[in-house]
Amino acid sequence: MSPIHQEPNSSQPLFFTELDATNVTVTDHSTTTITFTTSPSTNTTVNPAANFFNDLLNKIPLPRWALYTIFVAGGLLILLFCLCICIKCCCKGKKKKQQKKKNEQINLKGMDGKTTTALVQPDVGDVDYGSTKKQRGKLLYSLDYNAALSELTVGIKQANSLKAMDIGGSSDPYVKVYICPDKSKTCETKVFRNTLNPVYNEQFTFQLSKSTLLKSVVVMKVFDFNRFSKHEIIGELRVQLCNVDWNHVIEEWQDLAEPAKFEEENLGEICFSLRYVPTASKLTVVILEAKNLKGMDAGGSSDPYVKVQLALDKRKWKKRKTSIKRKTLNPYYNESFTFDVTFEQIQRINLVISVWDHDDISRNDALGKIFLGCDATGNQLRHWADMLSNPRRPVAQWHSLLSAEQVNSTLTLKKKIPIPSKLVENTRWSSK
Repeated sequence: MSPIHQEPNSSQPLFFTELDATNVTVTDHSTTTITFTTSPSTNTTVNPAANFFNDLLNKIPLPRWALYTIFVAGGLLILLFCLCICIKCCCKGKKKKQQKKKNEQINLKGMDGKTTTALVQPDVGDVDYGSTKKQRGKLLYSLDYNAALSELTVGIKQANSLKAMDIGGSSDPYVKVYICPDKSKTCETKVFRNTLNPVYNEQFTFQLSKSTLLKSVVVMKVFDFNRFSKHEIIGELRVQLCNVDWNHVIEEWQDLAEPAKFEEENLGEICFSLRYVPTASKLTVVILEAKNLKGMDAGGSSDPYVKVQLALDKRKWKKRKTSIKRKTLNPYYNESFTFDVTFEQIQRINLVISVWDHDDISRNDALGKIFLGCDATGNQLRHWADMLSNPRRPVAQWHSLLSAEQVNSTLTLKKKIPIPSKLVENTRWSSK
């Protein structure tokens, strides 16, 4: 087919109304139409991989936005997986370094015990006493000796930054004072609740000759009070009196040390409750139980019973005793004793609790003793005060037993019961 040529009208412009890959039609305002036929052209710049990817997407029966979403989610999952692997590898490497450092420290033990690790590590037998590196607090005390009266005055001023023994991060501290090696008298301060910085300002006097003074040691032990369990020791001070300059009063702060392993002889503990009813003038003592008593028999056991005694104006007044428990160091009694005591008398009496080992052949042996009342101090005085401040309600508490010599030297009971007119009047008044 021969090409068609036509001269366009110069006054009438050409307009392209339709254009595709094969035909081009040119139309002017005249009635003549010219059609051009061309062969399709091929784009040689298109990437074959892109064509393959587009063909692959066209074959998936999903819209393009859904496909793109799936691809993005998959990429994020892969990235997250890689990140987790990296973190795990880093942690594993750090753990290996720590383990290596730990092994190096452990290997230091083989160097003749001269390393810090060997020095700090306590022996198995020292676990109950703790380490000297632990801070136990400080105690401010004073010492004064009167040579003319042969009296040593020990002042317990205050404590500071004591070790917390309770779960709440505090303690209920009190101080026990005695003189070694005689140890004929033991004194205790009052108990302060929930504090690590108690202020006592209490003084205790001991009779000591000059020769005995130079051979003695003042022991000040700080305890954490527990009503229903054994009192835990916080720390102690031991002052050699032969090293003290007695030309002036000694008053100084000292750090508390760990308790010595040669503790005073443990005579056991006893638990009892007290109840006083002022309106009925009744004092009820319930002996509940005892534990860790001293074995007196050949087999290492005892036959303990408890004696309950009232002393009025430091004179023996009334007494009762429990049943005997055979061959045990942890007897359980739960026996009650009621005494008639007026409100005026309750302020002048002392209650003496003593534990004895019964012997059918020889004399009974005293296992331990303790007293409460108007002349008591420390935990014993607190128990007595709690009873008076809570009338008609029983108040129970554990107490550590002391030697009979210690209690007798402190209480100094008189042997005979006087018959003064005042006592007779009080007895008649109470009987009414």
